[in-house]
Amino acid sequence: MASAAPPVRCYRFGDFRLDISERRLTRDGTDIPLRLKVFDTLCVLVENSGRLLTKDELLQAIWPGTVVEENNLNHNISVLRKALSEKLTGQTYIETVPRVGYRFAAAVQPDAPQPAQVPASPRFRQEIRYCTTSDGVRLAYATIGDGPPLVKASNWLTHLDYEWDSPIWRHWWSDLSRHHRVIRYDERGNGMSQRDISGISFDTWVQDLETVVDAVGLERFPLIGISRGGPIAIAYAVRHPERVTKLVLYGAFSAGLNHGGSPADLKARAALIELMRLGWGHNNPGFSRTFTCRFIPKATPEHEQWFDQLQRISTSAENAARLMETDDNIDVRKMLPQISVPTLVLHCDGDKVVLPEHGRYIAATIPGARYVSLPSENHLLLEDEPAWRRFLEELGEFLEWDVHSSPATYP
Repeated sequence: MASAAPPVRCYRFGDFRLDISERRLTRDGTDIPLRLKVFDTLCVLVENSGRLLTKDELLQAIWPGTVVEENNLNHNISVLRKALSEKLTGQTYIETVPRVGYRFAAAVQPDAPQPAQVPASPRFRQEIRYCTTSDGVRLAYATIGDGPPLVKASNWLTHLDYEWDSPIWRHWWSDLSRHHRVIRYDERGNGMSQRDISGISFDTWVQDLETVVDAVGLERFPLIGISRGGPIAIAYAVRHPERVTKLVLYGAFSAGLNHGGSPADLKARAALIELMRLGWGHNNPGFSRTFTCRFIPKATPEHEQWFDQLQRISTSAENAARLMETDDNIDVRKMLPQISVPTLVLHCDGDKVVLPEHGRYIAATIPGARYVSLPSENHLLLEDEPAWRRFLEELGEFLEWDVHSSPATYP
């Protein structure tokens, strides 16, 4: 008896072709890139075209078994409408039924599959799972790649899913996962982790890192701390020296603004935190540039737009303010001489968010630490900067990458 034909997983609507098996959306043969969960949202809508899907149905289909806030779904719909050019063409592909859900309104036709194309470079799949801290907070963590582990301590303002295809972070995870199994997570109150929390402190941040490491089942691993992730990584390395093999600190600091900041600095920070409570999450380009210009002064419009979107979906206004207030109270200076693992400190020489003297102080105080100055004004290195290639070269030498067994993106 002949076996049943596999279900059709290719569709056409308007000028678009959706190949679910190949995870490709094209328009007149041109690829339209969509990040992971945005693509999944489109697939659910198209495969249920003409049918009203409630928001609960969509949330369960896109994030099965996971508690996710409704604004993540709303954001995906907004991104899809831009990708499908609804405003430009006047065509309505996604119809909103207020307070109920969404319907894919365009006519959808099955289409024959096309031969799969071999990607030009490796693209690892991100796997997101959840674990729970001892005080009952749900944390989302992601693993990428299949090499030896590399753990990243969480920094301020993260979102595992949204970062995956962002122009600011995607090269970090793509390049590092060529050599490592990269483990990263959203801390409490942030990203895909639990938002409604009562306690945020430096100790809970370190506890979050401890929880994720135990959930993954790691014994020994190198640890990287970026920006505020730096002091978290420092504290973990001091508490668990038997587990950390090497320590990498990028754009890091050891003491927050409340420990040594000038009266003018403290007054400016108080004003910024109040502004966050008032303007966070609103579609206000002027507000978003307040942060973008500090973190990425060389940002393109694409970077600015992404950073603005990240603010809106990563956390609430109150949580964002609480996270920054907690940042200002950090002080791990007494821990620095206790670090006993090989340490590499990297810092951009034009960084305006965390001034280079913070990195130099860390390197001078950790026994045997090596300091590398990177030629960039950005706090977060972009892919096309020469400093990014320098960063990879220094990191590869420190972590002893075998560049012959795995492709790299730098010359």
